[in-house]
Amino acid sequence: MVLEQIAFGLFALITVASSLGVVLVRDVWHAALLLGVALSSVAIHYVMLQAEFLAAMQILVYIGGVLILITFGVMLTRREPTAESQEVGT
Repeated sequence: MVLEQIAFGLFALITVASSLGVVLVRDVWHAALLLGVALSSVAIHYVMLQAEFLAAMQILVYIGGVLILITFGVMLTRREPTAESQEVGT
């Protein structure tokens, strides 16, 4: 019983910390990775509640779908700075 409470507290701390990281980090790529950590820890909470189906749907739908969509969106819309834009900015 004590071990379950320690595990719950650990994963709750991971969930809160990574959720704060999603909001506070400036890089979109790192925010997407932290969102994946937060969603994974929520799936672990579902397993601890013995709701394995919800945990599987959390992984398949949110991590497998939404997070991959965000990742492709970031990769496809990111622009690399060119020499002309660097000269104008200085």
